Amino acid sequence: YELRQYETAKWVSTVIRGETQKEAMRQGFWKLFHYIQGKNEKEMKIDMTVPVTCLVKSGCTDFKISFFVPFEHQDCPPQPTDSSVFIEERKAAALFVRSFGGFASPEKYAEEAEALARTLRNRGQPFHEDFFYTAGYDSPFKLFNRHNEVWYFKK
Repeated sequence: YELRQYETAKWVSTVIRGETQKEAMRQGFWKLFHYIQGKNEKEMKIDMTVPVTCLVKSGCTDFKISFFVPFEHQDCPPQPTDSSVFIEERKAAALFVRSFGGFASPEKYAEEAEALARTLRNRGQPFHEDFFYTAGYDSPFKLFNRHNEVWYFKK
C-alpha cells in the first residue's frame, strides 16, 4: 500500500440509496455523466476526469458516487440542475491506498479493502475503519492494464 496526501478539492457527487453497490454505481455514474454533459446551470460541457469514487460504509446501503471536478473548474464549478447531484468539498487528507488491476466488482473492492485493513492493523496504522472509498480509473471499454484502488482515511 502507499500513503498519499490529497489537497482540499471539489467533487461532484450523488447518493444512491437502497440499491446494490453495482446498481448504485451504474445509476450514480449516469447522473454525474449528465452533469458533465451540460446538465448544469451554465449548460457547460466538462471533461470527464478520474477517478470515479464510491463511498462504501459498513452495514449501509447508501452509496455516494463522485467525479473529481477538473482543475480549471475547481474555483467555481457550475451548479448541477439535478437536485440529487451536488458539489462537495473534500478536505485535505492522508489516505492509505491499495491498487489492483482487472475488472473490479463490488466483491473484489471489498476483498481488496479487507486486505488493506488487515495490513494496516498488523502495522499499527490508525485509520477510519467504518468506511472506505473505491476508485476506478478506466472506462468500461478498456480491457487491459486496468487500474483500481481502495482508500482508507488515516486517523
